[in-house]
Amino acid sequence: MTAGTVGAAILLIHAAATLFMVGVIWFVQIVHYPLFALANHERFTEYARRNQRLTTCLLALPMVVELVTAIILAGSYAADQGRSLAWTGLALLALIWISTVAVQLPQHRRLSRGFDADVQRRLVYSNWPRTAAWTARGIIAMAMIATRPVS
Repeated sequence: MTAGTVGAAILLIHAAATLFMVGVIWFVQIVHYPLFALANHERFTEYARRNQRLTTCLLALPMVVELVTAIILAGSYAADQGRSLAWTGLALLALIWISTVAVQLPQHRRLSRGFDADVQRRLVYSNWPRTAAWTARGIIAMAMIATRPVS
């Protein structure tokens, strides 16, 4: 494989991971988080803990792949347009990770101790910036594919 082929493969893997996460975040925002309010409140602690564990199992790998490939891409673009897209995408990903750790995870932890309608509503509302950032990342990933390949 040539360096250009490896770079193209990294870009495609990155785009796949990002677009997967775009689909997930929209599902979470529109369906999953709002339906927490309708879950069985008597068994909500069990529901919330299992939800967290299963979600982590499903999303840990794509999120790490997205992060690692974003870092590689940010350091490998020679063209100004490609570099600015890669760095903008990486900055958005940093915001997503910060929001996940600082905002969404603490709310999930609170919900794992029992249903709280205020926390559930905050989870839905506070997730909109993550949804917007991942959507922008999906657009950026497609723009990176449409522009010149990494060098």
